Amino acid sequence: MRIGTRKIGAVAAAAGAAALVAWAGTALARSEPTASAAGAKTPVKVGLVTDIGQLNDRGFNHLAYVGVQRAAKQLGATYHVAESTSSADYVPNLALFARQHYDLVVGVGFTEIQAMGAVAAKFPQTHFAIVDVSNADLKGMPKNVLGLLFREQDVGYLAGYLAALEEKRRPGADVIGSVGGQRQPPVDRFIAGYQAGARRADPMIKTLNGYSQDFVAQDKCKEVALGQIAQGAGVVFQVAGGCGLGALDAAKEKHVWGVGVDADQSFLGAHILTSATKRVDTAVFAAIKQVAGGAFRGGRDAIYGLKQHGVGLGKISPKVPKADVAAVKRIEAQIVSGKIRNIPTVVK
Repeated sequence: MRIGTRKIGAVAAAAGAAALVAWAGTALARSEPTASAAGAKTPVKVGLVTDIGQLNDRGFNHLAYVGVQRAAKQLGATYHVAESTSSADYVPNLALFARQHYDLVVGVGFTEIQAMGAVAAKFPQTHFAIVDVSNADLKGMPKNVLGLLFREQDVGYLAGYLAALEEKRRPGADVIGSVGGQRQPPVDRFIAGYQAGARRADPMIKTLNGYSQDFVAQDKCKEVALGQIAQGAGVVFQVAGGCGLGALDAAKEKHVWGVGVDADQSFLGAHILTSATKRVDTAVFAAIKQVAGGAFRGGRDAIYGLKQHGVGLGKISPKVPKADVAAVKRIEAQIVSGKIRNIPTVVK
């Protein structure tokens, strides 16, 4: 694992519950102080623990880091980041920040669910937040943990609706694909919404879905995407973090549309139709602000949807007809108003 304001040299990691004891006397390396807000008496200390995708995933780990940086700038918070190199790092990374009396420890991603449950129980006086995990799904529903959840199905629906509109313009059968990293609730909410939105726009469309079982290795996602494109998919939606960049590369290589995830990935090129974004940065910043203001309340979830501007489409390709953009806007308004409800969250 790597720990620091951005990165500090490697530290030997231990796995499992035993790591809570093993790390008891470990001192956290100091970082350069961040800017403090004028008049701030005691800056909030924040520890951010990435999943194995680390900060260069161009997705939700990076966005969580953006939220922490915003807190440093606007609230005078200080922070360290622990970049996990394997799942064995999760417990020691979370525990180290807790033992160092950080005001808030943030875990990024569903894969940290077991580690967060174990560490939160060990340190009941420490405030924790975890991205993509419901407090109700943590063992014992710890009162010191805030779940940061998103209505991925809402933005998935919009991405699928747009994907189907563009696929209908191609000759031949209408087929779209999606590539998930693993079958996890946040991944499947994106995909289930995507498939439902596509069927709303085109009831006859065929939806393909596969899982790479990886969130890092781009070649694995590329292989799944190439298989879907070979079956006629004209749009591929990646829901696999850094691995998913391989799926988008396959879309570019085969001259079909790609749909990004978490962050706006339009910077990757003209083959990006749009991105299903979720504002992990906004959620993380809000949690830090609650701690800074003495208003943190764990034992629950903070849920971000279209209404809260927690999810939404990124830049839509300028090649998309204005009529299709307008149609997507109408669908978005119907979701926000409640006219469209009960969007699926489970991939069948």
